[in-house]
Amino acid sequence: MVIKKQAFLVALMGLSLLAFSGCATESSDTGMKNSTAMGPSESLDSKPLGVMEGRTSPGMVPLYFDFDKSNVRKDQVAGMQTNAAFIKKNAGMEIRIEGNCDPRGTNEYNMALGERRALAAKKYLVNLGIKKASLTTISYGEERILVQGDDEAAYAQNRRDDFVIAK
Repeated sequence: MVIKKQAFLVALMGLSLLAFSGCATESSDTGMKNSTAMGPSESLDSKPLGVMEGRTSPGMVPLYFDFDKSNVRKDQVAGMQTNAAFIKKNAGMEIRIEGNCDPRGTNEYNMALGERRALAAKKYLVNLGIKKASLTTISYGEERILVQGDDEAAYAQNRRDDFVIAK
């Protein structure tokens, strides 16, 4: 009985090997070389756009604010200098500064606070030598929450200005 089981297992393994190895073909031709259904081939080479942080366009960084404040914090100065250098390097671009708030406060208050934040960033960039005409502002208040949550970490990410290439 044991010999029959061993013989059966050996035969089963042999058949499995034959089944799996017998299915291979030597040609890798899919038969679609001349097919137009696939369309023209496209290059996979691309120009890196940079890292996008929040809703800010690549090449610039968002500006973050303290609760209920619209002044540029000292730890955000380097980011504003980065944004100014990017805008100067890409003369002719129009940049939209989008003021945002966390969800605390009324809609009306947050719209006004978002506008104060966007205007503060615009003034800072103008003082760094950016042409006022290339900058526009808009406030979204609490309408464009980036990070959902009811804790300080989420609130801190939502108290920001985004810098978006408008044209």
